[in-house]
Amino acid sequence: MAKAGSDKNTKNKSKHTKLMNRKKNKLREKELAHKQKIKALKELIKTQE
Repeated sequence: MAKAGSDKNTKNKSKHTKLMNRKKNKLREKELAHKQKIKALKELIKTQE
């Protein structure tokens, strides 16, 4: 038989999902910024040569 009352893990799951999405987005932004810095450096080196 099902438990009476609210569902079992819904609040915890939603918080965890929110935190994991935040973490993934942060990593994506860091990686993108790093790629942009490298690209800018490569262009700078090309112009100096």
